[in-house]
Amino acid sequence: MYDKYHLTKELNLSLARKMLVSNIYNSTRLEGINITYEGTKKVLEEVNVSSLRLDEINCILNLRDAWDFTLSNIDTDVTLDFICKVNSFVSRNESLEWGVLRTGKVGINGVDYIPDIPNREDVITNINEILKEENITSRSLNLMLYLMRSQIFWDGNKRTAILVANKLLISNGCGIISVKENHINEFNKLLTEYYNTGNKDKIITFLYDKCIFGLELNNT
Repeated sequence: MYDKYHLTKELNLSLARKMLVSNIYNSTRLEGINITYEGTKKVLEEVNVSSLRLDEINCILNLRDAWDFTLSNIDTDVTLDFICKVNSFVSRNESLEWGVLRTGKVGINGVDYIPDIPNREDVITNINEILKEENITSRSLNLMLYLMRSQIFWDGNKRTAILVANKLLISNGCGIISVKENHINEFNKLLTEYYNTGNKDKIITFLYDKCIFGLELNNT
């Protein structure tokens, strides 16, 4: 796997800020929230959208704050503590606890796989092993999928995983990852397969081909 994009960190940060509303909109649609792009924009501008429940509005505002934290700390090392901090924004007021590893069992809708209760030292070891991968894009995708399947938090695992993957990509000028609305069904199908089997080959290819965006630069 090769990095698809080779941007400066500053240019990638600028791109991320320009795509912020789109990225949050895509994440809310991935969570099953029935909202338009314009509706997302209104919520982010703190304009009331009467069709949304309070928990849906909270999800969008939490994503805004999580993105703000991530982009403001783009040079911070990716550690379990950093990942927990991202989750503390993503899942604020949504779950039993946020920003800490879960301490009980959870199930995943529609799949037979049941993730283990996370052990802190094992999680740190697994994260560090993934971060040793030389290729940034591979590192980002593998960490994202590990966090999704492991379900280390009570809630917000997909959103947290996507943000952490973006932190790695953006800080190294390798683009932005986002699952657009027209790819949600395919993503969910492949994610379910990955959850059940642990085989990530198909979803890695899908994410690489269809979900990483950037700018093509003329080096001359």
